[in-house]
Amino acid sequence: MEGYGRYLKSSVPPPQDWQLDQAREALRCFQKGTENWHIAPPDAEGRVEVGFRVRTRTAEQQVPSSEFQVSSSPRQSGSSAESWLEKSSRTMKVRRLALRTVETYFGWQRRFLNWVAEKGLEPASKPAVEGFMTYLAVERKVSAGTQNQAFSAVLFLTSEVMEQPVEGVDGVRAKRSRYLPVVLSREEVRRLLGVTEGTTGLILRLLYGTGLRQMECLQLRVKDVDLDRKVLMVRGGKGGKDRQVMLPKALHAEITEHVRRLHALWEADRAANLHGVWLPEALGVKYPNAGKELGWQWMFPSKQIGMDPESGIERRHHLHENALTSALKVAREKSGITKKTGCHTLRHSFATHLLEDGTDIRTVQDLLGHKSVETTQIYTHVMAGGGTGTRSPLDDL
Repeated sequence: MEGYGRYLKSSVPPPQDWQLDQAREALRCFQKGTENWHIAPPDAEGRVEVGFRVRTRTAEQQVPSSEFQVSSSPRQSGSSAESWLEKSSRTMKVRRLALRTVETYFGWQRRFLNWVAEKGLEPASKPAVEGFMTYLAVERKVSAGTQNQAFSAVLFLTSEVMEQPVEGVDGVRAKRSRYLPVVLSREEVRRLLGVTEGTTGLILRLLYGTGLRQMECLQLRVKDVDLDRKVLMVRGGKGGKDRQVMLPKALHAEITEHVRRLHALWEADRAANLHGVWLPEALGVKYPNAGKELGWQWMFPSKQIGMDPESGIERRHHLHENALTSALKVAREKSGITKKTGCHTLRHSFATHLLEDGTDIRTVQDLLGHKSVETTQIYTHVMAGGGTGTRSPLDDL
């Protein structure tokens, strides 16, 4: 285990603290459930055989209290960390929280319950919440945004799941610093997009041309693209809101050809009797065959068939975000751009360039799907000339 830890820390780029925490947690769970390890010497081809035995437990066997017990109070007696997490998962789904929010909250709640179990503290108590936040800020040295994210997850657990609100802990919420977004110049965008190709290249051009978030673009359906009206419909964006954005004329021919290829892939999937794509809410129950219709197919489908983690059904999912991130990294290196560039950087550049062209800030707000115009105003601070058009006195010398 120690050797694996050294391997992780020596990888390039090095993993972040939260990633190391995830690895430690996974290894602890794995180690608790296995025994009788043996590692055979490498064979002639260099392959190494690793064997172990999985521990099993009958229904009558009790879990030791030192392992999972998180509370000794009368109300929570016998409640394990896993049972709280299961209840939290159900509660978050009932509240219709976004999938990424559920995953993030779930991770922080698990870390919190493990931490309070080690410290012997009552989870729904001020010392436990404040102690965990102090541990994150002082020992783990997480950012203010990460600390507040963890704080929100813990408060949700204690207030909504355990139904024991913890009073007087608002003081541990960190004050976030204001960071200006990284914005590419128009020339940098031209160089970056000029070295992209294929489906990932089309997606990157669409991100800059429409200002969509990464997952909003990857989750587009064929029916969301209106080539005649030259608009895109974003369904269930951040905050569960729909909005309409422009479809760049420069991409019309490329998207038309892309849809033609999608039609051929759709016909091949139907000929192979493949299950339909995943449908939101209960549409799959109300309209059982809708997932097999062309309009509901992913605009950017994955080449591989994957298993749905919830239903266990094998079906075609949309392109994974890692493929897009890798393509962008390669494009950034080829184009010689030194700025830290991610998919969201294209969204930042889209908004900034529109404002520099004189587009009304309310229009930009609607295109980006921002709830408040104050969020959009951050781009006025990164416009050319600092948003004021003021000349430096050095230019007049």
